Amino acid sequence: MDINQILLNVFVPIIREFWWLLPLFLIAAILKSPFGKGAIGELQVNLAAKFFLDKQVYTLFKNVTLPTEDGTTQIDHIIVSRHGVFVIETKNMKGWIFGSPQQKTWTQKIYRHTSKFQNPLHQNYKHTQTLQAALELDSNKVFSLVVFIGDSTFKTAMPDNVVYGGGYIRFIKNKTLFILSEDEVLDICTAIQSGRLKPSIRTHIDHVNHVKTIVEKRHDNNSCPNCGNKMVLRTARNGNNPGNQFLGCSSYPRCKTIRQIT
Repeated sequence: MDINQILLNVFVPIIREFWWLLPLFLIAAILKSPFGKGAIGELQVNLAAKFFLDKQVYTLFKNVTLPTEDGTTQIDHIIVSRHGVFVIETKNMKGWIFGSPQQKTWTQKIYRHTSKFQNPLHQNYKHTQTLQAALELDSNKVFSLVVFIGDSTFKTAMPDNVVYGGGYIRFIKNKTLFILSEDEVLDICTAIQSGRLKPSIRTHIDHVNHVKTIVEKRHDNNSCPNCGNKMVLRTARNGNNPGNQFLGCSSYPRCKTIRQIT
């Protein structure tokens, strides 16, 4: 009996017995992927809007990709009402979250592992600016919201527009003044629907590639490879090469990354 026959005799009965586990493994792998985590986060936001926001008052747009001068920008959710336009960025993360509105990057800490990610308020700022310009709205009529989904804990004080899960519903409902007319709301909804790129896998892939290109350019254009802050020209005062110039991270001494000038 050859090796192939032996393998068939061993594995075929196992597969026949436990074939139903394969879809479960596949689903688990998808849910753990970045795509799956993003989809779960968006689903939670969608369900909260469906059950706790009156459809007669609030209109929800999901996964809105808008064209910009340098490519595209993708907005997770836009909610339109007479109380304003709410631009929502979702983050499905776990662990401890450290950050402030002014910092360029925030920190995620899971046990001993620490990683940096872009300040989501800064990320959403581009979204709000793009939407503001497209809709020709004043800044006081557009609200930025960052919603964290998942098992995460804020370890620093966060502004009111950075919330957990369903907390974004409270933020929206706390805006009780009518700052848009019914006609303006209708015009805004029409403009968003007509101005967005048609949602598709191709649209998503194109946007992801656009973001990757921007990140690569930032690293090439004098950004710190460790924390993303600007690299600045410095002159060595001590050591073996006093007087020599080099590039050092602008967030020194918090980040001590250096780059030699060639």
